[in-house]
Order: sequence, then structure tokens, then C-alpha cells
Amino acid sequence: MPIYQNVIRLMWRLLVWGIIAAIFTFILLSFSDLPDTEELENPKSELASEIIAGNGEVLGRLFIENRVPVGFDELSPYIEQALLATEDVRYYQHSGIDFRGLGRVFFKTFLMGDRRSGGASTITQQLAKLLFTEKPGSGVERVIQKLKEWIIAVQLERKYTKEEIIAMYLNKYDFLYDSYGIKAAAETYFAKSQDSLNIQEAAMLVGMLKNSSLYNPKRKMKVAEKRRSVVLDQMRRNGIFDRATYDSLKVLPIDLSNFRRESHTQGLAQYFRSELAQILLHDILSRDDVRKKADGSPYNPYKDGLKIYTTIDPVIQKHAEEALAITMKSLQHRFWKHWEARGKSPWTYTDKETTDAEIRYRNWKLRQMVRESDRYAIMRDRYIGTLEQDLENEVEGLHLNDVAIERMIKGAADNGFFKKLINDKIISSHQASLYRQAMQNKRWNELKKQWLAFQKAVTVQFNKKVKMKVFDYNETFEKDTVMSPLDSLKYLHMFLQIGSLGVDPKTGHVKSWIGGINHKYFSYDHTRSNRQVGSTFKPFIYATAIAQQGISPCLEVTDLQRTIFPDDGNFGLITAWTPRNADGKYSGRTMRLKTALKKSVNSVSVFLMQQLGSVEPVIELLGNMGVDTKKIPKQPSICLGAADMSVYDMTGAYTTFANNGYYSKPIFITRIEDKNGRTIYSQEQEDRQALQEEPNYVMVEMLKYASGSFGLKSEVGGKTGTTNNYVDGWFMAITPSLVVGTWVGGDDRWVRFLTLAEGQGSRMAKPFCKEFLTRVENDPNADYDWKARFVRPGGDLSIGLDCNDYNNRDNSDDEFNDGESPRQDISEDPFGTNVKKDTTKKTNVENEDFDG
Repeated sequence: MPIYQNVIRLMWRLLVWGIIAAIFTFILLSFSDLPDTEELENPKSELASEIIAGNGEVLGRLFIENRVPVGFDELSPYIEQALLATEDVRYYQHSGIDFRGLGRVFFKTFLMGDRRSGGASTITQQLAKLLFTEKPGSGVERVIQKLKEWIIAVQLERKYTKEEIIAMYLNKYDFLYDSYGIKAAAETYFAKSQDSLNIQEAAMLVGMLKNSSLYNPKRKMKVAEKRRSVVLDQMRRNGIFDRATYDSLKVLPIDLSNFRRESHTQGLAQYFRSELAQILLHDILSRDDVRKKADGSPYNPYKDGLKIYTTIDPVIQKHAEEALAITMKSLQHRFWKHWEARGKSPWTYTDKETTDAEIRYRNWKLRQMVRESDRYAIMRDRYIGTLEQDLENEVEGLHLNDVAIERMIKGAADNGFFKKLINDKIISSHQASLYRQAMQNKRWNELKKQWLAFQKAVTVQFNKKVKMKVFDYNETFEKDTVMSPLDSLKYLHMFLQIGSLGVDPKTGHVKSWIGGINHKYFSYDHTRSNRQVGSTFKPFIYATAIAQQGISPCLEVTDLQRTIFPDDGNFGLITAWTPRNADGKYSGRTMRLKTALKKSVNSVSVFLMQQLGSVEPVIELLGNMGVDTKKIPKQPSICLGAADMSVYDMTGAYTTFANNGYYSKPIFITRIEDKNGRTIYSQEQEDRQALQEEPNYVMVEMLKYASGSFGLKSEVGGKTGTTNNYVDGWFMAITPSLVVGTWVGGDDRWVRFLTLAEGQGSRMAKPFCKEFLTRVENDPNADYDWKARFVRPGGDLSIGLDCNDYNNRDNSDDEFNDGESPRQDISEDPFGTNVKKDTTKKTNVENEDFDG
């Protein structure tokens, strides 16, 4: 028999035995670790959740993998055409395995050695690989993986339609730069929706499906262009367009001028989105009354593809952020100049009232900021990371951190140190025992040595000047500079912060949310942090007195020092309480209530509290206004603002005044849908009457008078607030269409202005409100009605508002017409113990708008 016939016979035998072996392996694999029906029907894929604004726009996404699925019917036709022409031209003719393609690969690639023949992997097989198989190692593993892909591909074809498989594949693929799926990829590379892609853009993205790292247009533009040309040529070959179109498209450069990587720190309402994620994770989605997933577990906003419908108005939010940039930049500039003029720094400033405890706190604060920095964490891991982990593994129950290591070092030098910590109830005896066990371990001495070396290195590195970027008020909100890491921490901590909410008083919908000046550099959200509220609390005192006693804003009260004694009313005082006006002075003259509110005169607030005889009516009103009454001290000092509340609390409470006496609970989520469009949570408007209409209208008139000149078309009322030593500046603004609550101050009490002229609420917080409302009311695209007016109850009012009718005589003291401010309207001392003598020049109150 000729040799060639023996060779042919051998080849056929090998082929037959190969087929038998493949069938046998195929059967074995069918019973091995392959996805079951449940896994096939519900393949795991982490989906981004979309945050939807009140007008339907996408505010942003929450994701681990930035993936938002699209259905086949939503796909760009260019994407589908490019995909089929390049990856699987016989897609609609096979059932998951392209046997014709396999034959081509076998004869051309394996027998004839022609590598240009391409592969035979179908779209369904590629999906199977993405969903259910790991990256193989050896050649045998690659063969086994390929057989698994075949089996899974066949199963997928039985479970899904061809169109569903295409959509699943395009939604699953990783296009790099946090772009999972075709929708995110189109947005990242071209800043457009995938259904708006042109032919060459679609071809580039489909070209990346072969190997996104190799054909990455950001790093390998020429390679990506060549790959795009291959895809375009395949489209031409399949009759999608002619040669002339191909020739014109292949020469076009890839345009990535709109490339933008999706990030949580970009776009509008960054603080809101960050806070929303935490509220969803730790509150809403874990509630018993919120629908859960099929397995009973709560939804995860970072993985489960939710649609979160919110109340944020992008137009109004944009105006709030622009107003912030303008007014806070100006305020910060004044702040720098204020301290530079004195040759001092908030970090080192002391006066006769500065205590040793305050100085120790500043030092502790700086040390904590160092330890919370990324630079410190990296250095720490390099010096002691492994040693620390090994010691924790060898001493069961031991948890090491900086404080624990420092205690152990001190304990080694002082035998009585642990006993003192136990006696002071700082640590338990068990904890001390763990420390001693660790100190007897052979690794302790090495850890101690490395720790000391680490601390020396920290001192050196954090005092060494380096190039870096820091926050600044410019177009990019950062600047290049050279400074030491320690100085950069001090620098950033000296920026004044802001917290502000804009709420529709009729619906409670939160329209704008400002948590700070820049989320990238200052991630802490100030809208929910409690700060002393100062004179912004006084309208609650006035409202309670007016509602209970029907007193008029024209009532005249004498400005004199007042004392509440232990047997007065139901205040429960043990000793007499005699608060003071802010400057310790009393005019001895009468003034109308509305003037006292405008000037934040402490003595008149104390008078009203005396008339009420108890703090309980005020606390009850605040409870009806949505405030957690546990936050309100049961002390008469609340009449001067001695309560810590958040911007969220205050803005919600003030909706009562703007909404005809009805409190509207602030809400920022209307509903949440799962990936299939099923509603899993919804929130309806919640309101209730907190104040009768007539006394509420009286308060509105008083707040309009107290707010001073705004220069707005809208009807506006408001109240400022300033706390001791000018630490906190507040302004609460009400209009019929929007309530804006704003706090401004430093993250620590010693980051502040030193004078009344600069540190009062009307100088710190009011400018933002004015700029914000001016922008909103002048924007025809804003959902804001500046023509709206506060509701006046029908009929005649039983409470007199016309002071000429109320009192025929002319009150010459009403406006302090001697031309000087009584200077008792700001920096209220809630407890009447720390009188500050203001050294600024006397100024006319109408010009300076000193209203607390």
C-alpha cells in the first residue's frame, strides 16, 4: 500500500478517534461543574443603578461595574451590523456552535497552518465564556474550557432568543475605563447614547470586542484604527455599504475629544448622590416593608440595576452650585485676608479665653488628619503591615491599630500604665491581657522597632515639600502647588464649608442639595450634621407665643434684663437664669415684637418664654414641624438658640411658614424600581398642619420684615442666625415656591472669623441664598414661580398687623432711630455667661443688616 494511503488512513483514524474522544469528553463535561437552569436563567451580572432627577434626566450612577443594560430593540443598527459581520456572520444559521466555521479552522489552521483563517467562536460561545468560565491556564485546560463553552452555548440558545443573546453579550463586555456594556462604552468614549453612534464609532467599539486592552484607542490609537478598518471592511463585504463608503470611513481619525470616564465625583449633586447611596444601603433597602429580591436579600444599589427616582431639579441644583462657587469664593477670600491682616492662623491662634483643652484638641485633630490620609496608610502598610497581621494571627482576639500600639509602648515603659487605663475604664482587663500577651510574643520587639522608624519617617515625609494638587476656587476647583503634606492638611481644613437645601414647601420635594464646597476634597455632607442654630430658632418661640396668646407683632416690649426664677412657670430650674443681650447692654426702651425678631434681641425672646411658662409648647410645635424633639433641650435657653439641629431639620420646619401652616416632610426619593421595572419602594407626600393659618400668616409677615432688603421679584421672608464667637452662620429663606435653609462655617469651631462684621449670618450665609434665588427666579427654564404669593387667610384677622391701628402713638424707638445699632442682635450667648465686647465700628443697622 502506498505511503500516502497509510497517511490518509491514519489521519482518518485520528479524526474518528478524536471525534469519539470529544463526544465522550462532551458527555462527561455535561455532568461536571456547569451552570444549572437557575444560573442560566439568571446569569450574574453587576448592574449600575441610575439616579433619575425630577425631570427625568440621569443625575448619575451608583456602581461597582458601570453597566446599564439595553434591550435588543434599543440597540443601534450599526452596532448589530458590525457585530454580526465581524464576529459571527452565520449567527442566525447555527444553534450556538458554528460547525462550518470549525471545519474551516480545522483544515486551514491545523492542517494547512494558515493563521489568517480566523476562529470559529460564535457570539453565543463568547457570551458563555464571559458569564460562566474562568481564564484557562494550560493547553489541556483551554481544550476543556472550549468544550464547556460549546455546552453552555447550546444551553443558552435553548433558553434565550438570538436577539436576547446579542443584547446580553453587548451588555456584559468590559470596554475598560469603568465602561461595562455598550451603553456605558458609548457614553465614555463618545459622550453619547449608543443608539446615536455613527458607523465608524460603532465599528471602533465592536472592534474592541476582540481584545479591549489590545485595541484600546486611548493607549493604542493606531492599532485601534487598524482594527476599526477590519470591522468596516467586514461590513462592506457583507453588503452593508459599498466600497466608496468604506474608503471614506476608514481614513477618518478616531475622535475621542469627548472621552469622559464616569465617576461618582463628577456631575451635579455629588453630595446628594453620595448621601443617597448610604441611605439606600443602610436604611431604605433594608427596611422590612421594602420589597426584597427573590432570595429574600435586600437590593444592592451598586449591583442590582435599580432606577432611583428622585426629586432633585437639575436646573435649580445647577443654580445652587453656581451660587456656591461665587459666594463661597468671595467669603473664603475675605477669610484669608481676615487672618493675614492679623498675621495669625486658626491653627495657632489663642486669646485669653482659649483653654488648654482646646489647644490639645487642635493638636489631636491634626494628628488624626495625618492618620486618616492615604499617604499615611500607604507608609504604614509598608513599615508594619505584615508584622501587625502576623501578630494578630498569633494572639487570638488581638486587634491592633495606632492607639493600641502606642498603649503597648507606654505599657512597656510603665508597669502601672495598663492598670490606670483599666481604672479609668478606657480599656477592659481582658484587653490589657491581650496587650501583655502580644508584648511577650517574639514579633513584638520587631514591630515596636518598625513602628518607631515609621513614626520618624512620617515626621520627615509630612514636612517635606512636594508637588501636589489642592483645592482652589477656579474653573477646575484645584491648583498645582508645592507644599508639605502637613501644610496641605492644614490648608484644606481652613476652608469654610456650607450646607444648604432647597425644598418645595407645598410638596416637600428637595429640589437642591448642597453638602459642602467640593466633594472631591471635602466629602463630608453638612446638610445632616447638627450645629447650633442661633437666632434662626427664635421664630419657633415667637410662633408659639402668637398661636397660644394671640399677641400682635406690634406688641411693645421693654428691652431690659430678665430673670427666670426656679419657681417661675414649669421650667424646672434649680437656680435662677439671667441671660444677657449679646453685648451685655439694654436700651431700656420699648420695641415692637417684629423689630425684636429682626434685631434678635435676647431680652424679648426671654420675655416670650416667660409668658409661655414652659418649654413644652415650643417643643410640641417643633415636633409637629418634623423635628426630632430629643434634639431640643428642655431648658428655657432654647429661646436664644441653644439647640443643635441640622440644615435638613431646619429647612423642613420652615416649610410650615411657607405653606400656610402645614409642615411638608422633605423627601428626595419618590420611587425605586428594580431592573425589570417593578416598583420596590415608593414615598408619598407627607404633610400635616403644625400651625393655625392665622398665626402662621402673622409669622410670615414678621419673617418678611426680619429678612431685610433682598432686591428680588419673589416674595421673601427669612431669618439669620449667628452663634457664639461667630462659629456658625445661618440664613433661613422662605418663598411661596422654595424654602432655602443654609448653614456656613468651619468644620471645627476654631475655623472662624474673629469679628462681628465678618462672622455674622447675614455676611456668611445670606449672600448664598440671595444669589441662588436671584438666579432661579430669573431663569425661565426653572420650575419656580416668582409670582406666587404667601396665602393670607380669608376674612378679617383677629391679630393686628397694622401697627398704626394697633397703637396710635408713633413709636420713635421702633427702628432705633438714633442711628446706631444696639449691637445685641448677633453672636447670641444662649446661656448668658460669655459676653463678648465687639470692637468694630458702630454702624447703622439698616446698612449692615445686623439681624443675628
